[in-house]
Amino acid sequence: MFTTLLAASSEGEEHSPLAVEWSELVLGLVVFAIVVFAIWKYVVPNFEKAYAERTAAIEGGIEEAQAAQKEAKAALEEYTAQLAGARQEAAAIREEAKEQGVQIIAELRAQAQAEAERITTTAHAQVEAERAQVLAQLKGEVGSMATALAGRIVGEVLDDSAAQKRTVERFIAELEESAN
Repeated sequence: MFTTLLAASSEGEEHSPLAVEWSELVLGLVVFAIVVFAIWKYVVPNFEKAYAERTAAIEGGIEEAQAAQKEAKAALEEYTAQLAGARQEAAAIREEAKEQGVQIIAELRAQAQAEAERITTTAHAQVEAERAQVLAQLKGEVGSMATALAGRIVGEVLDDSAAQKRTVERFIAELEESAN
């Protein structure tokens, strides 16, 4: 077949569509070289520039994201530290409140104890005063009853108050001595 193509081109007969024209081949190669050179000179640098810008933007974005992540991590650590500090402070406040509560309870107990002792002392003093008053009143009544009884027994009226008082006091003293 190749020989057929060569024979057809040498005979000058009809021109074969598969036959290579050297002038067209050289012209095609020159145009191809010009197009490749133009692409290499003008298009490729723009692509390289766009690629470099995109790479820089991506790397810058990554760096910004890493910086933001570091800032977020630092802020988280700071907030965690503040939270731990606040928890410690709250625990200290609670402990102080407990101590103050215990102290207040102790003070209130001491006050209540002092008040109870005061009330008890006052009550004892009041009972003692009432006892002395009752004894004095009782002595007076017993003395008058004893004088009246003695007057009936003796058959005379014992109206002398000084003698009556001495007799009653002597009688009560004898009773107290015999009771002890």
